[in-house]
Amino acid sequence: MATFLYRVGRLAFRRRWYVALVWAAVLAAVGLGALKAPGAADEGFSMPGIESQKAFDLMEQRFPGATADGATARVVFVAPNGQKVTAADHKKAVEDTVAGLADGSQVASAVNPFQAKAVSKDGTTAYATVTYKVRADGLTDASKEQLEHALQEARDSGLTVDAGGSAMADGGGAGGTAELIGVAIAAVVLLVTFGSLAAAGLPLLTALIGVGVSMATILALSDALGLSTTTGTLAMMLGLAVGIDYALFVVSRYREERARGRAPQEATALAVGTAGSAVVFAGLTVVIALAGLAVVGIPMLTKMGLAAAGAVVVAVLIALTLVPAFLGFWPNAVLRRKDRKQARPGKEPEDNGGTRWARFVLRRPLPVLILGVVGLGALALPMTSLQLGMPGDEAKPTSTTERRAYDALAEGFGPGFNGPLTVVVDAKGDDDAKAAAAAISKDIGATKGVVSVSPARFNEAGDTAVFSVVPSTAPTDEKTKDLVTTIRGERPGIESETGATYEVTGTTALNIDISEKVQSALVPYLIVVVGLAIVLLLVVFRSLLVPLKAALGFLLSVLASLGAVVVVFQEGHGAGLLGVETTGPIMSLMPIFLVGIVFGLAMDYEVFLLSRMREAYVHGETSHQAVTSGFRHSARVVVAAALIMIAVFAGFIGESDSMIKMIGFGLASAVLLDAFVVRMAIVPAVLALLGDKAWWLPKWLDRILPRVDVEGEALTRGADNPQPAPADQEAARV
Repeated sequence: MATFLYRVGRLAFRRRWYVALVWAAVLAAVGLGALKAPGAADEGFSMPGIESQKAFDLMEQRFPGATADGATARVVFVAPNGQKVTAADHKKAVEDTVAGLADGSQVASAVNPFQAKAVSKDGTTAYATVTYKVRADGLTDASKEQLEHALQEARDSGLTVDAGGSAMADGGGAGGTAELIGVAIAAVVLLVTFGSLAAAGLPLLTALIGVGVSMATILALSDALGLSTTTGTLAMMLGLAVGIDYALFVVSRYREERARGRAPQEATALAVGTAGSAVVFAGLTVVIALAGLAVVGIPMLTKMGLAAAGAVVVAVLIALTLVPAFLGFWPNAVLRRKDRKQARPGKEPEDNGGTRWARFVLRRPLPVLILGVVGLGALALPMTSLQLGMPGDEAKPTSTTERRAYDALAEGFGPGFNGPLTVVVDAKGDDDAKAAAAAISKDIGATKGVVSVSPARFNEAGDTAVFSVVPSTAPTDEKTKDLVTTIRGERPGIESETGATYEVTGTTALNIDISEKVQSALVPYLIVVVGLAIVLLLVVFRSLLVPLKAALGFLLSVLASLGAVVVVFQEGHGAGLLGVETTGPIMSLMPIFLVGIVFGLAMDYEVFLLSRMREAYVHGETSHQAVTSGFRHSARVVVAAALIMIAVFAGFIGESDSMIKMIGFGLASAVLLDAFVVRMAIVPAVLALLGDKAWWLPKWLDRILPRVDVEGEALTRGADNPQPAPADQEAARV
């Protein structure tokens, strides 16, 4: 591996113009494809194999022309203090508003609240449900303007009017000042680390090129593959973070080789052969973790994982080809200013912050290990009270109309009105479908925890009915989950009596089903991803204990980061600082997101840090000396890489989308804990306690494992005393 990458780096340095032109052509081609591609045809969220999805599919089949998951807007009317919405003038204003909404070309129906009995008992609040023929992403600007205009006219009559539902979604997505702030912080970290504008700018430039290629490719293929805005956000988040880090490690190793007196071309080739090998295997662990999201069985999650994995692959290719090409253009610019004037740059100091920290840990390995494990364990404790759900309008700021509508509806009708259940009755083959639907409706209405049941709506064939069930508790309440379980549990008895079958769906039931499926998929996912990564690390480091230690360290960091997410987003401690006005259950997909993404990133630091230790160990140093050497060469760069990732991920906390905000916080805290507590403290402490046993591998296993020269032993075997060539002579030859 190292020899092959050495040749790649040397070739990219010598043929730098060709490499740069190829990447420019790739960027132009995918950019042109993105410009010509139609908008993404969002296929909506789906999860095969759960009851909620089956019910949605049945509604699509039995109600042709109507979209089961079409956009909806729930318009809430509240009368002024001391007045009732049923008063003549207020009633007329409400009816006029609903009639105006029903005239929209994309509107399937707009239900009059006075006919549907959607008026609170005290007469102060009423709501109208507007159903559209298309999904939220298919709503035209004219439809949105019509909705806003109708709401404003109703407000002008003296009513307090707000609206929630999917029709009010603004799309969200990537792009904004938050990401720019993250990039700016990354630039400052790089400048401090390298002390050179060129050295700081090169990783940023190549990372941005890689993100440009990845995002343009996603946009170009979005229509064909049904990729969403959130998919692109995740790809941008990871592509930017790993793109900067991978280039950072290659440039850092290049400067190190130049400090040893090597000519620019040789230094570039060695940097790609050694640091590039670590980049390849670190990238592979990230790709394994992201592609492994397919195990969960959620199409949207699979697409997000594969798209992000593609962005990581692009980042690896950029680091192996474009970075050495740019080093060929500016071989001395990335060096420190004082080194550019010397034919042979000065050597790196033997003693630095990394070595001092390593010696500190090596002298006190047991206290450091205990302190690190206990600290992470304490952070992980809140995870025991983890509640999963999907954040809705209740998680939005009170300044939004969706949140105000949610609160008004809960106050006027009870919390359950914000999360009604949808029951789909399949009476095909039944002699009296209406009687069967009525019997099912009556039995469900008598269930404890049900406030009301709406009249059944039949399809044209008359064999399928749909009605809503309003629980007495909020959508994210555990009692609502119990109610759904109870209704489904009563199904065998009801079906035997009526001869018809039914299924429970709706947003609330869908979120409950998602949480259960994700929880059941988490263990298989961990087994697949961690198992593959352990095998990969076993091959890379030829050690039995190092991969196991890496996996256990990852589990500590991911559990602690989940605990931090619970503390902020569920329990509300410090939530105001992040712009989180309402706390509640953690997003259902968050644990599996965090496990998948953080595992890959954690293995990044493991590969980068341990590869230098392994390199020193196979070159004859003792186990303790190898730890010190690894920290001398890698600690500063690992710290810089971690700070960059934290800055990039933390930038996404500024997004308005609660899902992206939570993911950004979770990833930033996970990288912080994993890099600075696990990799920089617990790892050297464990290696100090294990000694030479850390690199032990059974002989039978050593014989069957393929040999991968990640540490570059073949490259450095005969190159310990290089004959340097002046940079200008080297540049002239190439």
